[in-house]
Amino acid sequence: MRIIIEPDYEAGSRRAAQLIAHLVRQKPDCVLGLATGGTPLGVYRELARMHREEGLDFSRVTTFNLDEYVGLDPTHPQSYRFFMQQHLFDHINIDPSRINIPDGRALDFERFCRSYEERIREAGGIDLQLLGLGRDGHIAFNEPGSSLGSRTRLKMLTPETIRDNARFFGSEELVPRLAVTMGVGTILEARRCLLLAFGEAKADAVQRTVEGPVTAQVTASALQLHRDVVVVLDEAAASRLERREYYRQMEQAQMRLEQEGIRALLPGSERS
Repeated sequence: MRIIIEPDYEAGSRRAAQLIAHLVRQKPDCVLGLATGGTPLGVYRELARMHREEGLDFSRVTTFNLDEYVGLDPTHPQSYRFFMQQHLFDHINIDPSRINIPDGRALDFERFCRSYEERIREAGGIDLQLLGLGRDGHIAFNEPGSSLGSRTRLKMLTPETIRDNARFFGSEELVPRLAVTMGVGTILEARRCLLLAFGEAKADAVQRTVEGPVTAQVTASALQLHRDVVVVLDEAAASRLERREYYRQMEQAQMRLEQEGIRALLPGSERS
């Protein structure tokens, strides 16, 4: 894992947006996996700004969202389709036909979930999957105990997730109990995963994800098995990492490598 620790939420959001923008510029027809919730809002604001002010072009990009609540109409203010339109899609030049979001009103969920997996395959797979982190260490709606080989499917939400999401609905009673979600196995097939976590409330989950054992009780810990994972944190979310100073040193070395080439890290090289 590449661990990037930024001072605060805004700096972390900018850094994550830069990583996504670099891919879009390098591969204009890339496939992005997208997330919802409070964590990626700053990333989406920055991507919209880059499109508006720097001409970042999304016209050939294809997107797949991680999940959607079961039973919510796409126009419902708390549906993830509505969220994505409000916070990103309405502010960039993406082709609506290239947007894919799970259907929370599917009549046959088993068939729909198979077709969602097939659409990802037909698109060539996901190049970069953006992820948030739940306080219990879950990614997407893969709650604790989810199979680390799971595919897109229906998932029952835990009481903790319902409590966390109640702030968006006004009360726990109004939060849907079921969601359609990409599985952990689906997520791990992305070529790169970009995990974001900000704030002290996520510090324990971050430590268990990055430094704890790989376990279905912390589904984000499965990212330790992935070949290319970038974790962007703020200082508060990184506060319980035992090796955070080592991660800072590694990131400094990575930045020098990218900017100056391999010679910058050879013995005897001049150090800034």
